[in-house]
Amino acid sequence: MTLKSLQSMTPGLMNLLAYERSWLKPDIRAGLSVAAVALPVAIAYAELAGVSAIVGLYSCILPMIAYAIFGSSRQLIVGPDAATCAVIAAVVTPLAAGKTELHWQLTIVMTLMMGTWCLIASRFKLGAIADLLSRPILNGLLNGVALTIIVNQISKVFGFASPSSELIERIYALPANLLNSHWPTVGISLLTLLILFGVRYVRPNWPAPLFAVVLITALTWAADLSRFGIETVSGDTGGGLPMVTWPDFKPGLLRDLVIPALNLAVVSFVSMMLTARSFAAKNGYEVDADAEFRALGLVNIVSGLSQGFAISGANSRTAVNDANGGKSQLVSVIAALAIALVVIFFAEPLQFIPIAVLGVVLIYASWSLLDMRSIFRLRKRNRPAFSLALFTFLSVLLVGIIPGIGLAVLLGLLQFLHTVFRPTEQLLGVNDDGMIHSIDNGNGIKPVDGVMMYRFNSPLTYFNVAYFKRRITSLVESMPSQPRWVVIDAVASFTHADISVLAAVDELKRDLKQRGISLVLAGRRTELTRWFHMSRSSNKERDLILVPDLYLALKLIHSKELKAEGDRNTETAPSEPKE
Repeated sequence: MTLKSLQSMTPGLMNLLAYERSWLKPDIRAGLSVAAVALPVAIAYAELAGVSAIVGLYSCILPMIAYAIFGSSRQLIVGPDAATCAVIAAVVTPLAAGKTELHWQLTIVMTLMMGTWCLIASRFKLGAIADLLSRPILNGLLNGVALTIIVNQISKVFGFASPSSELIERIYALPANLLNSHWPTVGISLLTLLILFGVRYVRPNWPAPLFAVVLITALTWAADLSRFGIETVSGDTGGGLPMVTWPDFKPGLLRDLVIPALNLAVVSFVSMMLTARSFAAKNGYEVDADAEFRALGLVNIVSGLSQGFAISGANSRTAVNDANGGKSQLVSVIAALAIALVVIFFAEPLQFIPIAVLGVVLIYASWSLLDMRSIFRLRKRNRPAFSLALFTFLSVLLVGIIPGIGLAVLLGLLQFLHTVFRPTEQLLGVNDDGMIHSIDNGNGIKPVDGVMMYRFNSPLTYFNVAYFKRRITSLVESMPSQPRWVVIDAVASFTHADISVLAAVDELKRDLKQRGISLVLAGRRTELTRWFHMSRSSNKERDLILVPDLYLALKLIHSKELKAEGDRNTETAPSEPKE
């Protein structure tokens, strides 16, 4: 393997090999801070995903080390993510039908499938998928996921059983269920909330969730609060790598995970890239989208092989890393080792963590994702973006996370197709200095006498070229006086050699010629000449003119008008009598 290919495959490792000694102190500080935040969140997200608390910690250790080797971002921290775990729970829970071992198996398989999809996408250079989910879609998705998590955790915080797994039914039954609250559990939840806000108020930079989990767990163990009916974390929390058994797994279940795993890969990658790019821009470097896709695939495969669940870029932990001055991927390694020490020496106390505490921590973490104002701010700035974000938000709430994502992406594509089918357009003119601009009411730009300059703001293709022709014909007919020339800005619309488009241009050329109008395409002269020649266009006559740009088109028209006027003057001049 050459140095170049090694750099491409392991950008994180190459950065670590070029490590500067001055980075060590801030990296150690940032690594320990990230570990302090990641510990309680990983345990809470494991509960959200429906697996044992220890699995949440194992989903951090090896994947974080793997990302330090294969990732290209120096600040990004990977780990359990609210949206990722919510998607896993939404897909796996109905398939597992209450079977704990099967739930864990399906979670691992879905994680491995997600990693495989990411590797395939990276192999085919599909990093541009990061642009598939626009910010309005992701904004609506995260708000929907946050509200879904908050509603789903209310039953754990108040200690009542919720028979329904659907959001609307949960909200509808909430008033009646609150009357059946378990008051010792409510007391633990209130104490947890008090610690969270107390630490946040007194020491904003301290990891409040860690303090809350440690203090309430110690209280539960010392006072034996489980005797009051307070539910604690279940499952094996002992030392050693948790192992899932596979003999009873039915391979037929794999087909039910293929598409959800693909959706999860896309959502996780887009969210991860938004975080990675924002912090890379802040710190003055760039991240490679295809390398990040590969890194996301590898860390999820590592997570699955270590019995963990799907992970993504973690916004909050990345922000903690950056705030503490983290300089390199060594932060991930230090945080992973710190979590590993906790797993080795302090795994037993995990069994005393009350479920209500994790519910409060999840609500606390999800509340930071809930930002409805960001959706409604779009209402004044961009109505289509607002509609897309609100539609995504409501779709996630009403039909679920995976179907909601699918509907949002479909609506986004329909909005894009509408933009391409029926794009904006401009008539162009010149100002007093001879500069070409769009004609608008009151802007002082005047059309050129006898010339209609037109810009179609979309690439021309077979499904919008008929509309393009109709618009030009309609505009020609609506002009106060019929133009002698129609000039089209070819740069904006002629982007590729579409046979249907070239044939339509020939038809438009003939239609305009019958009206005594010449057609000029301004821009992309070399490409258009080659494309028309390859399509064997009937451009034998000189009634389709190709010029390099709009200014040369006007110059050519002016010279032809002068020549035509001179020819007319010559024809009308009286001839001298013959001797």
